[in-house]
Amino acid sequence: MAITVITTGLAVAVIGTAVMVSISNNVYAQRRDQIEAESARATIVAQNIFDAATAGEDNNQSELETLQNEAQQAILSNTTSPGGTDVAIERSPNQTTPQTLQTIVTPDFPDAVITDSLRKEVGKDTGRLSLQPVELDDGGRRQPGLAVGSTLQIPSAGQYELYLVYDLSDAQQTLDFVSQTLSIGGVALIVLIALVTSLVVRLVVVPIRGAAETSRKIAAGRLDERIPVHGSDDIATLARSFNGMADAVSRQITQLAELSRVQQRFVSDVSHELRTPLTTIRLAGDVLYDSRHAFEPAVARSAELLHAQVERFELLLADLLEISRYDAQAVQLETEPVVPAALAADIVEEFRPLAERAGVDLRLRTPGGHTTMQLDARRVRRIMRNLVGNAIEHGEERPVEVVVDSDARTVAIAVRDHGVGMPPEDAARVFDRFWRADPSRKRTIGGTGLGLAISLGDANLHGGRIDVWSRVGEGSAFVLTLPRTGQVSTATSAIPLPDLDDPYDGPRAVREEDE
Repeated sequence: MAITVITTGLAVAVIGTAVMVSISNNVYAQRRDQIEAESARATIVAQNIFDAATAGEDNNQSELETLQNEAQQAILSNTTSPGGTDVAIERSPNQTTPQTLQTIVTPDFPDAVITDSLRKEVGKDTGRLSLQPVELDDGGRRQPGLAVGSTLQIPSAGQYELYLVYDLSDAQQTLDFVSQTLSIGGVALIVLIALVTSLVVRLVVVPIRGAAETSRKIAAGRLDERIPVHGSDDIATLARSFNGMADAVSRQITQLAELSRVQQRFVSDVSHELRTPLTTIRLAGDVLYDSRHAFEPAVARSAELLHAQVERFELLLADLLEISRYDAQAVQLETEPVVPAALAADIVEEFRPLAERAGVDLRLRTPGGHTTMQLDARRVRRIMRNLVGNAIEHGEERPVEVVVDSDARTVAIAVRDHGVGMPPEDAARVFDRFWRADPSRKRTIGGTGLGLAISLGDANLHGGRIDVWSRVGEGSAFVLTLPRTGQVSTATSAIPLPDLDDPYDGPRAVREEDE
């Protein structure tokens, strides 16, 4: 609405100015032509009066003055200017005639407006009228006027100059009236357009704004919001269509939410129900496993396989229960004072026998992370077990480095292996549930395919994150970043990931004094 009013105002101003300039030029041109014609007639009338007298010695001073007065009266009677006319008859300079007439002027003649340039132009006696726009003083107000000069030849007195000053206040009044009319008309037009625009806004824009607000509320989860429908115009049709779409989307969302709850409940119930028979199977399997040396080789091998698969089944049930808790948003932190460097050292010592059996040199460096933090130790240990176990699994008998470092805002734990690595498309999916880069790869330790997904959830629960870097043939690096205070997420890390364009030679957070 503001844009419409502003653009309309500019258009009205431009058009009004153009119209006013055109009218002003026409009015002035007409008055100028009228004044020029009247001045020419007045000059001819005055000259005829003087020409009618007999030139010679009989024309004494008094007779010439009488003729001069008659000429002045004739000039005044022949002018019809609505604003009034002032007349002056003056002797031209440098005249040598024996007789001289005194200057005669009408009362209040504005002698000050007769400029030297106008006098010089008239004095040339070109036989043409000389015109000059002037400003007249009307009781302290400035009014436009037009001064006209011409010459008269008086017998025995020589050349005289005739000046006529016309008041153009009537023309100015006309222009003022036209300007006032245009201004009032322009303001009325702008107000009318503003009212029309306001009506259009009310009929069109306001419903659209209401639709936008309703869509925002629906997007925020208020699925029962709808657009009020009034009438049967296009806006009402749009509102009905939008409400129909919102109903369909709401039904779909409700169905999907219900299906998700059913799936979550199913997974949780199945996991719980399987624990009882699994416990029985585990007890029976342990008995068989402990007695495997008394069995035949094939039966003993079957007991070993049964024991391993039961353990894996227990891990899978535990992970499924944990995933179902995350899906139901029923997970809470149980924090306690933890020293990250000490926790990482415990995990490294826990996995060192496995690393030795796999031929992996497991190294630990702790240049930082020695201060106490409030963390859920069980969840952080679970993250570390997943990262270190995967690094050993894919380390290809090459060194695996675990580095703990900290800065003013974060504590970071990096696990770096130099094994097979992954292409970028695989690295982007490592946290997907049940996803494996190479399903055919032989695993030396157990795994359910949910470890990294649970680890990412544990990190996010602390307000942290897990970043991954990997390159085929150069290994992988996982960096767990946890904020020092509270669960406020941070965009920085004490151990930044390496630039993918440069070879990675281990975490870069080691300080010189810790070497």
